Amino acid sequence: MMTRRDFLSAALAGGLGWGLRPVWRSVGAAADGPGYAIGLETPARRYDGASCWVHARAGVAPGAGSDGGSRVVMTMNLKDLSGSDLFDAVYGLHSNDSGANWSEPREIRTLGQETVTVDGEGDSQAALSDFWPRWHASQGVLLGTGHTVKYQDGRVMSPRPRHTAYACYDPAAGAWSRWRRLSMPDEDAFYNLGAGCTQRHDLPGGAILLPVYGVGRGARSRVCVLRCGFDGARLRYEDHGAWLSVDDGTRGLHEPSLARFGGEYYLTIRNDLRGYVTRSADGLDFEPIRPWTFDDGEDLGNYNTQQHWVIHSGALFLVYTRRGADNDHVFRHRAPLFMAQVDPERLCVIRATEQILVPERGARLGNFGVTDVSAEETWVTVAEWMQPPGVDAHGSDGSVFIARIRWDRPNALFGA
Repeated sequence: MMTRRDFLSAALAGGLGWGLRPVWRSVGAAADGPGYAIGLETPARRYDGASCWVHARAGVAPGAGSDGGSRVVMTMNLKDLSGSDLFDAVYGLHSNDSGANWSEPREIRTLGQETVTVDGEGDSQAALSDFWPRWHASQGVLLGTGHTVKYQDGRVMSPRPRHTAYACYDPAAGAWSRWRRLSMPDEDAFYNLGAGCTQRHDLPGGAILLPVYGVGRGARSRVCVLRCGFDGARLRYEDHGAWLSVDDGTRGLHEPSLARFGGEYYLTIRNDLRGYVTRSADGLDFEPIRPWTFDDGEDLGNYNTQQHWVIHSGALFLVYTRRGADNDHVFRHRAPLFMAQVDPERLCVIRATEQILVPERGARLGNFGVTDVSAEETWVTVAEWMQPPGVDAHGSDGSVFIARIRWDRPNALFGA
């Protein structure tokens, strides 16, 4: 049997015969958990001074790739660099051979903008954004969730009505359905509510625990987890858990992501001042939130930026950005992209396990996704967000990165 040292040495030397072309640049080992190698590659890039790719996230469609393997489907927003949160369209690319080859990015018209009327006050444009595809095993469907952004006269509406949005992918046709809005029981109370950039958990029976964030009209943002039914085509609201909030003078709580590990649920949450974490027995009602720290008690240094989970049967990991990494020149310190093991009892990050997944090149890397590609491999996908002007002076070029995490033991949670 290959030892951990032999495995990591072979990975770095490119000698495991995976048929992939990543540049292996660092390795890591968890505390009493799985060892892993990290490889980095770039399937696409875009930066023309006016636009770039953002929100690069991938999902897996089993059996739709070459020789009965999986197809990996990635979606990205095209970002207009003239303003904040201006998303022109959703593009997609795919690989049928575990990322050895990729299609060219193409616009997905079924995920494009729609003309809508908001509060009876004229037409506006609704765009799908912050999308995250994930395989729904019970229904055998690649389901993506996100939220809407609404524009009037080329600017984001404020206050902006927002909906959770979703769409399904048909592997046979290689096409996404038209995106739909999730109907909520009280549209006024959920006036500005969405699942943008949130990591969901699918229950064995097919129900979905979907973290969302938002407000009624004019309130501070808070988060909760929805329980939704899904029939393979339609997402249906069933219930929601207790609201989590913070009263610290900021905009509130945003972009929650959910993980199940060791029989409990864990929620990581964005806030303007610091990242928060909490846990739950049922995935709906959570303990009081607490700030993310390292295991020595020092603040993690993440703020005003999302964090997400990498989940292996042997250990739970957090992916995040933070201060204190010679990165004061990066917008909100959103690069490099780190991964470290979490202590699930103490709810803290184990400092000694921290590794860089994607290096810092001036551009922000805070909007990313996590994909379980197989029992042996997990991907973290991210695009260099080329704002503000001048970030390319540090070497960024609008690259879309895949950070491959290759485990030295199978992830028993894959496909569960």
